[in-house]
Amino acid sequence: MDPNTDNPESPKPKYIFSKRLDSMFYSIYHAYQFILRFFREVFVPPYEFKEIIHQCYEVGYKSLPLISLTGFITGIVFTNQSRPSLANFGATSWLPSLISIAIVRALAPLVTALIAAGKVGSNMGAELGSMKVTEQIDAMEVSATNPFKYLVVSRIIATTFMIPVLVMYTAFVALFGAFLSVHSNEQTSFAMFFSQVFDSLSFLDIFSTTFKSTVFGFTIGAVGCYHGYNSSKGTEGVGRAANSAVVAAMFLIFVEEIIIVQIVNAFR
Repeated sequence: MDPNTDNPESPKPKYIFSKRLDSMFYSIYHAYQFILRFFREVFVPPYEFKEIIHQCYEVGYKSLPLISLTGFITGIVFTNQSRPSLANFGATSWLPSLISIAIVRALAPLVTALIAAGKVGSNMGAELGSMKVTEQIDAMEVSATNPFKYLVVSRIIATTFMIPVLVMYTAFVALFGAFLSVHSNEQTSFAMFFSQVFDSLSFLDIFSTTFKSTVFGFTIGAVGCYHGYNSSKGTEGVGRAANSAVVAAMFLIFVEEIIIVQIVNAFR
């Protein structure tokens, strides 16, 4: 038995605010140091091009089936939900314009980022977490390999570049699903539908979507790698790292969505 447990005069741990608040601020500082280390090492050779390409394959190509199905369903469902409201005002001809603005500006980046956070973020958290608890990362350090550059930098670069590509692909698939729904009801031709789609979009819409999806990709990679790279407590820590990566990434995606939308609307 610890003799200090029954001693009323034993020193108690001192906190600046409280145990929970101090832990939260420490975690924020630790995450800040983690991101700072990424920017310090991303431009310093050696560059792990093979690992970056492999992670791009894991993040991009292996996500295509799920992204394709989700984007296609999103386009059809949003079109079917929007048609009755426009029909009440006799404005069904505006349906392609409404769909294009909603999908390109909001739905495609958000849906893709949330799916990637659940699929890619959890995978990174679990993979790096298992390597951490089995001491594979320590073994890489002993063998004169920089595990941070090989494991973390390559994954964050891959998500930062591949999520915008997936977003554009999701937008195209969703618009194609929307076209099939519109064509089946209004007999709109393919050329007319996409002519109205592109007439409704501006350069600011494309730029903001690309910028937004790049930020989302960086967030997913950084959060997944951070929780996995700093996991502990055996298999329990691996599960907690995967779960924390998904929850934190989704929360930050919604926060970034709000901030970026306000900035873009100020320019608009």
